[in-house]
Amino acid sequence: MGQPLLVLASNSPRRRELLALGGWIFNTRPTEVDESQRPGEAPGTYVLRLAESKARTCPQGTSAHEDLTILAADTAVVDGKAILGKPKELAEAVEMLLRLRSRTHQVYTGIAVMRLSDGNLGTDLCVTDVPMRAYSDEEIDTYVATGDPLDKAGAYAIQHPKFHPVEMMSGCYASVMGLPLCHLTRTLRQLDIAPKTDISAECQSSLNYTCLISAAVLRGEQVG
Repeated sequence: MGQPLLVLASNSPRRRELLALGGWIFNTRPTEVDESQRPGEAPGTYVLRLAESKARTCPQGTSAHEDLTILAADTAVVDGKAILGKPKELAEAVEMLLRLRSRTHQVYTGIAVMRLSDGNLGTDLCVTDVPMRAYSDEEIDTYVATGDPLDKAGAYAIQHPKFHPVEMMSGCYASVMGLPLCHLTRTLRQLDIAPKTDISAECQSSLNYTCLISAAVLRGEQVG
């Protein structure tokens, strides 16, 4: 068997799950980079820089192959001017969820794809408004007790089957999970790589979500 077409520079099970919806052949190679935010760095610049850094770092341990393309992504939960990382303890998770409750924040996901044969690099950015519902203190306590928030930026998973923290969202659901598939598709097209499925239909069916921006994104419009 030949090498896979894509190498996902991440160990995120959510990104693996989403990438599989496109029917692409891929394997994973987790890549670590310094994720410190630079002074005055805007969220969009931050996630794009980290995604590109991951893409450029990953090939150092990968055998070069003319058909191999590195895919990297970085996601940030942004409330006002603050980037909310993963809570270090349960009390911090509670604080984050209280901070976000009944308000709209943004999730930024930057993606970078790099073809190893010629170093051709493409990037894209998805910004999604995320309106949080008025969940109760009791719901917060029950959710935090599961431990799920501790490995999630902003202390929540949009797809959590019981907590359901988000309501009435109109942007890219997949981006909030960590990988905006329509943005990825249009970026991979620059490298002549197409999905093997109807990516918009597969994404919406799998996530049980009606996306209002997918057609525009796939046309190349700057939305989300």
